Amino acid sequence: MHDVTDRLELFRLMRASVRGSEKYLLVGVDVAKNNHHAFFGTPNGRTLRKNMVFDNSTKGFESLRSLARDLQNQHGLVDVVYGLEPTASYHKPLAEFLIRQDEHVVYVSNVAVAKNRAMLDGRWDKNDKKDAANVADLVGQGRCLYYDVPEESLRKLRSLIAFRSRLKKEEHALRMRLRNNVFAQYFPELDKLYIRAGQSDDLVLSIAQHCLDPREIAGMEYEAFLKLITPRKIRIESEKRLRKLWEVAKESAGCLVHDAARWEARSLVSKLKAVRETVKGNEKLMEKVAQQFPEHESLLSIPGFGPIVSAMVLAAIGNAFRFENRKQILRLAGLDLSAERSGKNSDSVKPVISKQGKAALRYALVQAAMVASSLNPDIRSYYSKLLKGRELERGIKLKMKVKLAAKLLVVAWTLMKRREQFKPSCFIG
Repeated sequence: MHDVTDRLELFRLMRASVRGSEKYLLVGVDVAKNNHHAFFGTPNGRTLRKNMVFDNSTKGFESLRSLARDLQNQHGLVDVVYGLEPTASYHKPLAEFLIRQDEHVVYVSNVAVAKNRAMLDGRWDKNDKKDAANVADLVGQGRCLYYDVPEESLRKLRSLIAFRSRLKKEEHALRMRLRNNVFAQYFPELDKLYIRAGQSDDLVLSIAQHCLDPREIAGMEYEAFLKLITPRKIRIESEKRLRKLWEVAKESAGCLVHDAARWEARSLVSKLKAVRETVKGNEKLMEKVAQQFPEHESLLSIPGFGPIVSAMVLAAIGNAFRFENRKQILRLAGLDLSAERSGKNSDSVKPVISKQGKAALRYALVQAAMVASSLNPDIRSYYSKLLKGRELERGIKLKMKVKLAAKLLVVAWTLMKRREQFKPSCFIG
């Protein structure tokens, strides 16, 4: 298999020269779960074969390569480029198989495919045959992206981050089920305490698990209630909340609690705690894998970048040298600016971030910007300069933190390439 650097250089050369070229065979593939559709053509608009359906198997992949080689030899074409539209994870086996065979593989974005679809025949309908031709057409225009196949350790990290994202969604869903299905019905006052206490308040979960019924709480002495909820010594703030809840329980507006409701509450709490334990284990593994990369120390030195944010940035960027400029790295996170300027009001339209990139990375960077602008004096000074004279504008603080997040991402990318530690001068400069 070609070296990563060689593949990247070949991709850049192809994208710069493909439009109108006579030497490339373009294979556009519309990916599905079981069967894929392929279109064979050239950048100058010639159709060599409209449709080939092949299985999502090694045998099917070999038949695709075989037909591509036959058409390449028949028409005297120099190189074959396979273009894929990423659909869930269905495209990965085909892409990695082709790359292992030293084939040239690129991909096109889903947004580009959707916008280009009507350009082929003036219609908006979608089908597999047309989408394969659509993919090939985009590759022929040079509107394609480098298909990155990272090293094993980076794959592990990306897999762990994707798993963490699914776990966090599951955690949120369980919290909402507790709040909306259980607390709101049987103990509304507990729901209010849960909102103020935060996501990781074990005391609230302990109440739901041991004594959901406010009438049962009202019949206890406060010391017995406190001992039931937590045998350990707790902070004064937490004890004040629990005492207030014990007092409010005497006048709770909740419905009568039956055995089925108790069982549901205990089950949800058990699931939620199990998910949180899995998240903790996952994050430890993320940190362990991230430490294998020399760039990890550079990222950890950036204010606001803890182990999780550093691992997410590292996984998203991967090989820092595959990005040629800061615009590309900002597009990765959807932090690049865009605006629709046309008509009479074109001059008054202000650009906003595109939000077309990795949403989880963008969110993590904004959180890092919030921490950095609060704790680091140099970044706090920079943030204050961004706000100067605009303090009264609506939503300006969040906008400037998003701008700061974009700056932090560019700094992270730069430090990864240089493998240097963070300095205030490199951020402000």
